[in-house]
Amino acid sequence: MKIVFATHNTNKFKEVKALVPTTITLVSLTDIGCFDDIPETADTIEGNAIQKASYVTEKYNLPCFSDDTGLLVNALNGEPGIYAARYAGEQKSAEDNMAKLLHKLGDNPNREAHFKTVIALHINGEQHIFTGVVNGVITKGKQGTDGFGYDPIFTPEGYSQTFAQLPLNTKNKISHRAKATQQLISFLKQYNNG
Repeated sequence: MKIVFATHNTNKFKEVKALVPTTITLVSLTDIGCFDDIPETADTIEGNAIQKASYVTEKYNLPCFSDDTGLLVNALNGEPGIYAARYAGEQKSAEDNMAKLLHKLGDNPNREAHFKTVIALHINGEQHIFTGVVNGVITKGKQGTDGFGYDPIFTPEGYSQTFAQLPLNTKNKISHRAKATQQLISFLKQYNNG
């Protein structure tokens, strides 16, 4: 079974591909030659994931799943939320986004936050939604060099290291994306065997 993961993000693709069974051929937007600026104009994480998956399935007639992730910081009333990737502007710079978030949070003692990933799967005319959440705290500064996005400033609950310090195999067990992806994979395995 061939499925499109609607992303150009090589880090994200690598992370998810490591979890997908070998019976499924996972391809990216780059692999299918899709370089369109797919709209993400919904006002929810779910809405954006659905929008991207629908676009690819309709245009390329292939099964597709898309994820959208938000980082929600309690003390900032849920910011950056759906604007996580472009929090500091359209250049989508992770460095700028982290700097803005740390600046806005300042010395606020409430560092609680959570990541939420929603995966929308479009397959054979059906839509399925999978959601993963991980709670944690925002650090006072960047720690670690692995990962991407906000990983260097997010410490997941129950751990003393940030996502950027944890080994990939640990992150792939506990992250928001891993949780949503595991649900997707369980579904695809049953679907494939059914």
